Amino acid sequence: MAGTNLINRRGALIGAAGATGTLLAGAAAAAVPEIDTGRVQGGQVEFPAWTAPTERPSGGPPNPMPVSERVGFAVVGLGRLTLEEVLPAFGEAKRSRLVALVSGTPDKAARVAAQYGLRPEAVYDYAGFDRIRDNPEIRAVYIVLPNSLHKEYTIRAAQAGKDVLCEKPMAMSSAEGQAMVDACRAAGRKLMIAYRCQYEPYNREVLRMVREATFGPARFIDAVNVQNQGDGAQWRFKRALAGGGSLPDVGLYCLNAARYLTGEEPVEVFARSVSPPGDPRYAEVEESVTFMLRFPGGVVANCATSYGMHESRLLRVHTPGAAISLDGAFSYHDKQLRITRREGRAEAVEERRIPMLNQFALELDHMAECILSNREPHTPGEEGVQDHRIMEAIYQSAASGQPVALPRVEGLDRTRGPAPSS
Repeated sequence: MAGTNLINRRGALIGAAGATGTLLAGAAAAAVPEIDTGRVQGGQVEFPAWTAPTERPSGGPPNPMPVSERVGFAVVGLGRLTLEEVLPAFGEAKRSRLVALVSGTPDKAARVAAQYGLRPEAVYDYAGFDRIRDNPEIRAVYIVLPNSLHKEYTIRAAQAGKDVLCEKPMAMSSAEGQAMVDACRAAGRKLMIAYRCQYEPYNREVLRMVREATFGPARFIDAVNVQNQGDGAQWRFKRALAGGGSLPDVGLYCLNAARYLTGEEPVEVFARSVSPPGDPRYAEVEESVTFMLRFPGGVVANCATSYGMHESRLLRVHTPGAAISLDGAFSYHDKQLRITRREGRAEAVEERRIPMLNQFALELDHMAECILSNREPHTPGEEGVQDHRIMEAIYQSAASGQPVALPRVEGLDRTRGPAPSS
């Protein structure tokens, strides 16, 4: 009997404690203000500002779309860029999801599919690539192949009814690029070129300052993108696969930056190309190129690219009121933005820190947004074709030793779609 009473008393105590805990939890929940609990507004979770106006805002929750509503991508090619950068980026994407892989290496494809939770039937080989037509989960493909394969797989993807995001350079020549544009247009599909820097926050901040003439109009642009390549067995050293050397691979970033910063198209190029004598790696492609671009508004851009120098990726804009410097401008990760200008009797150096965002996730989500809202991408195929036209003029100038004039293009951003929303 005593044991029974003890059990009853213990049960009563536990029940009371439980009831008290529930009341306390309810009271605590009721007492937490909205500034801490947040609210749903327009289908998005948001929090009121919790720090003083002097502090940098946190940016808020990412608010990704529900997985079932995101645009499904098939990634074509499982090389280094795909495995190190593109596939991990889907984990930070808000509107995009990985639904399929295309590879010519079955064991690697099976392993990667398992790592990312894809079913075996979501893995395609190149011979069976056209079967993506029958997979409704695939709405777009991201082509991450050697340059010589971009045209073929862009056209095949468009004919299979899929929109296309293609790595840069978009092709081997302007003629190939135009054929890709025409094929996608004929199939009613979108074509976007993966110019990731045009979506990256630091580069967009430099763009904003230049376009708004924050420190006066831009007068001179310096752009350098160099790296020290290793083993000559890489596909980048084979003209049949790459189309060229450092210019289309890394120098393209300098060219594209000068174009999107000014919004203009150059009217003249002048270039020099050099390769170390006796180095078998450069039997087919160039090691280094320097080139100057003259724009109709008066801006001159001086650019340099190489496969034979220690990694350096710099972008500088010189204006009457300040020098804007972005170190790591074309890199995947680390960046440093500095503004040098007069402050009283002193020369002040201001560093701007912007939250880093995944560039690959940003470009994937921009493509997804364009598909969902049926709008033109910011960097459509025409943007890539124009870069190829200018690179062809750069090679012509380097070969002849003479400046090459380019057709004058009136207006700004003639090869770009609407600016990205975020």
